[in-house]
Amino acid sequence: MIADAETFISRSVKVGCFTPEALELQKKLVEKSCIGPTAFPDGIVSDPPVTNMASARQEAEEVMFTCVQELLDRNKLKPRDIDILIVNCSLFCPTPSLSAMIVNRFKMRSNIITYNLGGMGCSAGVISIDLAKRVMQSYPNCRAIVVSTENITMNWYQGNDKSMLVPNTLFRVGCAAVLLSNRKIDRFRSMFKLLHCVRTHKGSDDECFKCVYQREDEAGKVGVSLSKSVMRVAGDALKTNITTLGPLVLPWTEQIRVCFLISYPLTFSVLSQSLC
Repeated sequence: MIADAETFISRSVKVGCFTPEALELQKKLVEKSCIGPTAFPDGIVSDPPVTNMASARQEAEEVMFTCVQELLDRNKLKPRDIDILIVNCSLFCPTPSLSAMIVNRFKMRSNIITYNLGGMGCSAGVISIDLAKRVMQSYPNCRAIVVSTENITMNWYQGNDKSMLVPNTLFRVGCAAVLLSNRKIDRFRSMFKLLHCVRTHKGSDDECFKCVYQREDEAGKVGVSLSKSVMRVAGDALKTNITTLGPLVLPWTEQIRVCFLISYPLTFSVLSQSLC
């Protein structure tokens, strides 16, 4: 459903649980988020808002089925041509699973390999690609579809904790699907070649573990809390990833140069000043 910030706030007012300060904060976040008006969940911006299981399931089916159908049509494939299906959604994890919903809708083969990842946040998209790569190493001559989606309708926070109001405006509903193949016949029509997948897990650090945390507020209302350290934690993880990925993609000449700069930073600094 297409909606703007005013529509979103008016629906939030009808719920009757937000303070004026909470409404004003959400309005500012929505206006500055740079997220398009088509990403608002139908259940939340409907009049009145409907945040039950049926509404969330309908939204998930709409975005997932559309993405998968367009992907199949674009590549001129049929559902039975898919050997592996991986779906990830952090907050909405119904039973039957989202992967089972896709299998049922498209009547895929009974021997299809399926995975359903939940609770892994924004990183689940890359994790799913890595999982597909690892599975396809054991199954040659196959095709895999990775579906990455999110749905907050049932997890729309209806409280006034500022740290838990941010996800209300940033996490909405959407979906993307990608096709991977290790079949030789698909080599010449593929757009990219997957070479490396680098993963870094900072869960052993308590600050990293709790920077995005689903919990109850003082009033007992469930929501996802974003701490102020989330950007620093993400930057630290990205730094580790780049350090790991560098030796895999940089030519040996650049690797030697980096090692030299790390080993002799003072010498390089003096040399740079003298050249200037």
